[in-house]
Amino acid sequence: MRTVKKRRWVVVLVAVLVVLVVGGGAAAYALDRSRSDELAQGVRIAGIDVGGMTTDEARAVLERRIVPRFGRPIVVVDGTRRFHFTTDQAKLHVDVAGMVRAALERSRSGTFVSRVYREATGGRVETRVRLRITYSRPAVQAFVARVARSVDRPAQSAKVVPSAASLTTFPSRNGRAVYRRGLVRVLENRLLHARWRRIVAVPIRVVRPEVSTAQLASTYPAFILIDRSAYTLRLFRHLRFYKAYRIAVGRQGLETPAGEYEINDRQINPSWHVPNSPWAGSLAGRVIPPGPDDPIKARWLGFYNGAGIHGTDELSSLGTAASHGCIRMSIPDVEELFPLVPLHTPIYVA
Repeated sequence: MRTVKKRRWVVVLVAVLVVLVVGGGAAAYALDRSRSDELAQGVRIAGIDVGGMTTDEARAVLERRIVPRFGRPIVVVDGTRRFHFTTDQAKLHVDVAGMVRAALERSRSGTFVSRVYREATGGRVETRVRLRITYSRPAVQAFVARVARSVDRPAQSAKVVPSAASLTTFPSRNGRAVYRRGLVRVLENRLLHARWRRIVAVPIRVVRPEVSTAQLASTYPAFILIDRSAYTLRLFRHLRFYKAYRIAVGRQGLETPAGEYEINDRQINPSWHVPNSPWAGSLAGRVIPPGPDDPIKARWLGFYNGAGIHGTDELSSLGTAASHGCIRMSIPDVEELFPLVPLHTPIYVA
């Protein structure tokens, strides 16, 4: 009898345990399911505590507290000029949905049992979801290029402007250019850090001219000016007047060509290559070697299409328009001039 009663109590106890387990499991499942859209305690997104919030609540908090921080434009300053770079121009996007989704995934990590235990005992998930922001780098680069087009100023080399009797020099000037890569980096940092200053000074680099004022004189060891109306050749050395010489120039119809040229041929005791021109008569096309029949005496400094500077023994022609286009000098003068005039010396005929 006692054995039968004992068996009955065991059956009842097992039945009670089964009911408790089944009922408790259903309750645990219901608890876990009810919190499937809730972030665990201890979760922070971009430094903001969102533990215990639903995903909708967390999104609303982030939209209110984070997104407005990034809405202010960045102002790029160059003197009195201002260039505004807006978040729309940058195509900036704060990924609120992605951050909340990542926070929920971490909140739901672990097994069913571990979640239920944590939820039932008020446990925490100490985790941090970093701020997620995207922007368009091409948009940043395009904005920097627009700033550069407005700010950049080319360097100006020193230069010489000749006239019939003098040389006028214009000084060099440094240019300026936006340091583009540096400005791109600064803007990208400001886009990602809303608490940083939104006013940025344009980083500038100095652009040096190819020829500075200090270099100009050494660039011109010699410079020749021809004043046809005054029958004068003036020599400048390192842009300073050196000496004036009496010359003859081309006669009417065979004028010495006006313009800017350079010495492109230098010869000592040159032969005369007679042009194929009507005025040359039977000599046209011939080569007259140095000697009494050669009108080109002592030296030759050619500068344009058969025209050049040379010596002559017809001293009476100096101070007149008598040549066939060349510039005549006395033999002592051309011999003095020759070593002072290197190849590529500028010559200006006025």
